Amino acid sequence: MKRIVLAGLAALGVFIGSSASAQVQVGIRGGANWGFTSSPGYMGALTSSFHPSPGPTGAIFLDIPLSDVVSFRPEVAYVQKGFLVKQGMELNLGGFALPIGARIAYQSQYLEVPLLLKVNLTQGAVQPYFIAGPSVGYALDGRVRTRATALITTRPIDVDVDYGGALNRWDIGATGGLGLAMDAGAGKLFIEGRYTYGFNRQIQVPVVNVNIRNQGVALSLGYSFPIGH
Repeated sequence: MKRIVLAGLAALGVFIGSSASAQVQVGIRGGANWGFTSSPGYMGALTSSFHPSPGPTGAIFLDIPLSDVVSFRPEVAYVQKGFLVKQGMELNLGGFALPIGARIAYQSQYLEVPLLLKVNLTQGAVQPYFIAGPSVGYALDGRVRTRATALITTRPIDVDVDYGGALNRWDIGATGGLGLAMDAGAGKLFIEGRYTYGFNRQIQVPVVNVNIRNQGVALSLGYSFPIGH
């Protein structure tokens, strides 16, 4: 898996160093990712307490034309993945209902290399497009952030995640999405939405099948411009 990531990074560097065509675009995007996870079936009613966990995402990328319609888009991205668990109850204090509860967020910081194909759906000043392809991610670090709530919300308590053993750092997945690009000066301004599904189980426990896989919905704004002059 490490070889896949290194190969993706090397390919991106080669493309940047050897691009001599004005058609090749380099770009940057940034936005938010709402991470969530598949819920193990044995958790029953507790699965309703699983919620998306918002976090930042950003990437640098190349857009390398393969034809008038299709281009290859390798990226080097940062994305926060994870999920949020909410639990709560009401405490009756002499006719006054006091809501108490807790929010527990699992947040993991990933370096990710998506290798995407981009298909332009129309030509013109405004271009809708479709993207799809595989991605390989590696967890740089992670934490579990807990907040308690009653009349006030407490400060977060963070516990670092110790990867290795039962916790898997690697995440191989698939990405698909839609975007809308428009001419802006020398380059293109775009807005993009994408969905990513991870194939790797994030918790590996002998005997017990813990079917927790990363998923995420991201919304990004970005800009790309031609290189090679």
